[in-house]
This record gives sequence, structure tokens and C-alpha cells, in this order.
Amino acid sequence: MKILYSFSFFLASVLSFPAFAQTATDLWVVETSGKSGKFKILPETAYALTNRPEYDNQPSFINEYQMVFSAADENDNFDIIVYNFNSKKFTNMSRTSDRNENSPMITDCGMYISAVVSEPDKKQRVWLYPLTFEPAELLYDDIEPVGYYDWYDNKAAMFVLGEPNHLVYARGRNDILTIDSAVARAIIKRPKTSEITYLSTDEFRDVGGQKAFMLKSFDIESAERSEYYFGVPGSQDFIWLDKNYLLMASGNNIYKRKYTETNWELVGTINSDTHQNITRMAYSEDLEILVVAMDRK
Repeated sequence: MKILYSFSFFLASVLSFPAFAQTATDLWVVETSGKSGKFKILPETAYALTNRPEYDNQPSFINEYQMVFSAADENDNFDIIVYNFNSKKFTNMSRTSDRNENSPMITDCGMYISAVVSEPDKKQRVWLYPLTFEPAELLYDDIEPVGYYDWYDNKAAMFVLGEPNHLVYARGRNDILTIDSAVARAIIKRPKTSEITYLSTDEFRDVGGQKAFMLKSFDIESAERSEYYFGVPGSQDFIWLDKNYLLMASGNNIYKRKYTETNWELVGTINSDTHQNITRMAYSEDLEILVVAMDRK
């Protein structure tokens, strides 16, 4: 049964392990113009989609008009929320009191919303939530604790916590490929390629006392490794606009660059008296909007 989302309860953040603790966040929407290298944001159009003292975070578009995100209530219980930009309505995809759902996104097959679930016994594993609202299914029972992930060829590339942490790709049940061991929290497939991209915490440069991490790539098909220069200083979050252009943020500023270039270009600033520090982002080319998570002041 679909349960309508109420602003009296849910909203979300990053996963619950100490390394990535967060403050209260809301989701903001800003219109955009241009594609690829001509991409800009229109700051005067920015507005708060959510506005509560709890957490709204980890936005991800699942089709041309719907987005999912994680949401927590006043008891720090996290669930998956669907927002429809056509109807302007929120719907609960999950409503569980004994577990937390984080990092929701559409699977490659388009039949499920996947999420990292913090289970009652404290395990963190990837589960699948059918779009038909049938019961969720556990995907990888032997891979945990998972932090962040993305999809390629209906299989997951996952940031697995440990000593050390590892970025792995599950080619099969007994065929787990280790990609790297020094990775930041964003694990993103480069569009229209077989590359898994991430920021390396081992390779960085110091810029004004902040770390700019190296953007790295691993090609699942060819096993080739590439480096795409440094990220924005102080940021661990990035997205791909398309195959060639990246977005990152620092404070309330949003930057883009072509993956083969070194310099970041400012595309706009979201000014707010109530919110600051953009982290997670999600872009819809169909709607020409960018959704960002921002800390409450």
C-alpha cells in the first residue's frame, strides 16, 4: 500500500557510521539551462523542496519525473521517499521501524529501487524494493557492511567498510573484484561507459588547508585504470552531467568541468539565509533541474 509522506516525520542523511556523520539537511531544487559544456544553474529559481529539522538527503532520479531520497523521522528512523515532480506529491516506498534505508536509486533493469539497509542486527547490505511495492529482497547476503554503491550491468560496485575499506564489484557470488582500498563516499558510474569513478583519499593536493582528491576510474570491461585530475577542494561528492562533464560543489557554489580538463568553472551560487554547504546532488536533463542537499544553518 502506498503511504503518503508527511513532513511531520521522515528525512535522511548519509549512513550511520561515524566517518560520515552529518548535520540536518534539506533538499533544494534549482532550474538549469544549457547542456553539457553550456550547463548553468538559474539561482533565482532555487527553492526548498523539504524544510524540517530532520534529514532529507541522497536524492536520485528514477525516471523523467520522479525522484527518490532517504528520509528520517524524529527518532532517526530512515525510509525511502518518492517525490513526483508532476503531481508535487511525496509517497513512502518504505515505512519500517526496525531498519533504516539509505542511498536509494533505480537499478539497471528499472524494476527495483535499491538501498543500503541497516538491519536490526546492525548489518548493512544492499536490498531491492520492487516498484510494485511488493516485499523487499536481499541482494548480496555475504557482502557487508556496505556504505555506498552504484550499478553497472545489473551488478553493484560497492564501498565496503573494513580494515581497510574496499571498493568492490560483484561479478558473481564467488567472483568479487577489488577495485581500490582508498575511496571517498561517492561511487558513480560514468554515463554511457563501463567505468566506475570515485575520489581517491590516497591521492590529493592541499588547497588552502582543504584536500582536493584525485578522481579515478576503473573500467569494468577492460580493467583499465584512469585518472581525471583533482576534485573541488573540501568536497567528497560529485555527479556526472553526461559522459564528459562533472559537477561538484563547495559551500553554496556549484562548479563544472570537462573530465579531461583541470580547472573547475563556477556555474552558479544558491544563496540562502537558512541553508549552506551543498553536498549530494541529482540532475534531471528531462526536467532541466538540479536537486541538492544543503545543511540547515
